[in-house]
Amino acid sequence: MKPTLAIAIAQADFLVGDLRGNAERILTLTQEARERGAAAIVFPELCLSGYPPEDLLLRPHFLDDVACALHGLARQIEGITALVGFPERSEGLPANSAAVIRHGQVEAVYRKQVLPNYGVFDEKRYFQPGQAAGLFDLDGVPVGLGICEDVWVQGPVERAAAAGARLMLALNASPYHIDKHTERERVLRQRARASGIPLVYVNLSGGQDELVFDGGSLVMNAAGEVTQRLAAFSHELALVALQTGPGGIGEPVPGAISPDQDEAASVYQALVTGIRDYVQKNHFEGAVLGLSGGIDSALTLTLAVDALGADAVEVLLMPSRYTADMSIEDARLQAEALGVAHHLISIEPAYQTFLSLLADSFQGLPTDTTEENLQARCRGILLMAFSNKKRKILLTTGNKSEMSVGYATLYGDMAGGFAPLRDVPKMQVYRLAAYRNGLSPVIPDRVIERPPSAELRPDQTDQDSLPPYPVLDAILERYIEQDQAVEAIIEAGFDEAEVRRVTRLVDQNEYKRRQAPPGIKITRRAFGRDRRYPMTRGYG
Repeated sequence: MKPTLAIAIAQADFLVGDLRGNAERILTLTQEARERGAAAIVFPELCLSGYPPEDLLLRPHFLDDVACALHGLARQIEGITALVGFPERSEGLPANSAAVIRHGQVEAVYRKQVLPNYGVFDEKRYFQPGQAAGLFDLDGVPVGLGICEDVWVQGPVERAAAAGARLMLALNASPYHIDKHTERERVLRQRARASGIPLVYVNLSGGQDELVFDGGSLVMNAAGEVTQRLAAFSHELALVALQTGPGGIGEPVPGAISPDQDEAASVYQALVTGIRDYVQKNHFEGAVLGLSGGIDSALTLTLAVDALGADAVEVLLMPSRYTADMSIEDARLQAEALGVAHHLISIEPAYQTFLSLLADSFQGLPTDTTEENLQARCRGILLMAFSNKKRKILLTTGNKSEMSVGYATLYGDMAGGFAPLRDVPKMQVYRLAAYRNGLSPVIPDRVIERPPSAELRPDQTDQDSLPPYPVLDAILERYIEQDQAVEAIIEAGFDEAEVRRVTRLVDQNEYKRRQAPPGIKITRRAFGRDRRYPMTRGYG
């Protein structure tokens, strides 16, 4: 039997800026890997600082503290080689680097060559690119290093192989979006086949603000076949065995291959991860939300309970004169099914008081959306009071479809600290509700089946103001995610009047989205980091 080289994959979560905690986690995992017989351990991109550190990188003293943490960590590592991502202070902008640590010191440093500057990535703002291929010797085997985008484009992996590398190790912080794992494996397959060497891909796992990192670390042989894959969204330390011989590295020894998740399962897990890590890393004691009896708040509640546990979540049922009895019944049924504390508080007294205060000023003016928004703002005040008093973050419940066209009330249903469904289109909300009910029935069927309504006036439904959601979502996907022109969407077969109305609403409501809470990115193009449009403009 051929001898093997064992390398540990550290698919883990690291908190941005927590240099001490991150170093301790790195050291603990390194010691475990050494005890399990690994010759080396590979960590994700910028694991020491956490990813993405954003403008912390513009503070010289932060980079100095990173350097101190790195060398303090290195002094404690013996008997194993550790590949640790960190931001390296240098002349001008820092470098996105990987340290080769062994024998108590940093033996070498590789600097990321390809800096992404699209979507959520802004690396040319923060880093300068490296120029040299990163090779080091591991038990007689020449090993190449790459950092994230280095293995997504043609060049760095192939140059490392041409320089003599017989194995490529890639440190990554690759954020989740729908179908990202398929795209990732397609690109890695190209790199492995083009370079002719096996590739070990290590990805971050966990939530950081709007981003969720899905793990999915893997090993690919030179033929582009996956020989080992870690479970998505998991935190684990796995050993990779690689055959060695006179020619260097041979075939990776087949290991466990975690199955791919379908879309609903991966999106649901991404949302749960994003809620859990945002709440816990920011030291909230739980979450509170308004439960209306509608599909959006029902899904948000279920996600919150799955992320935080029922004991950490509270809901308010806040009926008005327009709230249907079945809305209250369904909300109460779901709260009881999930075991969360729920409070019934009518907004009618507050609403009447505000109407009375404004009566003289509004005399002679017709009733319009002002009165509808006033109800939403009464609810926002109650929810924020609960959030403040109980130190539980207020989760808003609006979805991407509504936020796209401004079907939401500033300082009302938009009030809150975190928006789990901000990047989830309405039809995806229904699919996620069906998926979760397939695991265990927690959302009443009537919530899913009845026409959605804000219940701010008699017999109101969303489709009084909006196109049917399947049509709306299809137009929005083309306009927002694909950047199609209005004329191209019309030519694709959509009604011209509807297309022009929807796209005009998207353009007009940028100011609302700027004031909305952050939310979890799950599509290719989310509002905020992905899509930055001026609020005031004359184009469109």
